[in-house]
Amino acid sequence: MFMDIIDRNNVIVSGTGDEAMVFAHGFGCDSNMWRFVAPAFEDKYRVVLFDNVGAGKSDLKAYSFEKYATLDGYADDVVEIIDALSLKKVVFVGHSVSAMVGLIAARKRPDLFKSLVMVGPSPCYIDSDGYVGGFSQGQIEELMEFLDSNHLGWSGAMAPAIMGNPDRPALAEELTESFCRTDPEIARHFARTTFLSDCRNLLQGFDIPTLILQCSSDVIAPVEVGEYVHRQLANSSLVIMKATGHCPNLSAPKETISAIENFLGKAA
Repeated sequence: MFMDIIDRNNVIVSGTGDEAMVFAHGFGCDSNMWRFVAPAFEDKYRVVLFDNVGAGKSDLKAYSFEKYATLDGYADDVVEIIDALSLKKVVFVGHSVSAMVGLIAARKRPDLFKSLVMVGPSPCYIDSDGYVGGFSQGQIEELMEFLDSNHLGWSGAMAPAIMGNPDRPALAEELTESFCRTDPEIARHFARTTFLSDCRNLLQGFDIPTLILQCSSDVIAPVEVGEYVHRQLANSSLVIMKATGHCPNLSAPKETISAIENFLGKAA
């Protein structure tokens, strides 16, 4: 069972320390997206990297369209990974949609989590009365239709917008290539699971210490979203980063590391 889980999610463990940090990647990415951030914590923590099923070097045969139709399926995997490694009270660092995956996992098994770091979180991407998600229902439907009809075209168009930092085109190129490597059918399914999710009802009553890292300009998760998450999470800290775009783990790793270290120092 242990190796089944480790192989399924391509789990890689490094570093030393009594406590563990688990890094989870966002849509269309894989654990390699943490390569500039995770090593900074290896001297104090056991660092755990993994690929969501359907991404990176995960076992594609383990992908279930039923299981991963909701974020709960991914959260169950996180719990299984932590249990398989016999970890307790981990620091969970989730980028983008994996921020909400971590929230769901921590609600399922609060005993396993010491704190959460949410990088560019969004509990709901669609605007509604009194809530700014960043997209209208029609815009999300157009995004899904575009992805359905032209996976490569969608990847080439969306990656630069998501990454931001147009003065550093290599960043967008890396994200485009990552999107393109994803199986198109899995990408379409995960996109729907991600962009149609609504986790707002899970924010209230959650008291595990949480850091929200919000980029100052982000087309996927606008500043209003980070501020909303902060208001709803009673035991949270919000840092508005100088970094722009949706992937500060790639575009601004030093600032990302510094913010996490500051949070962990205060939370210790």
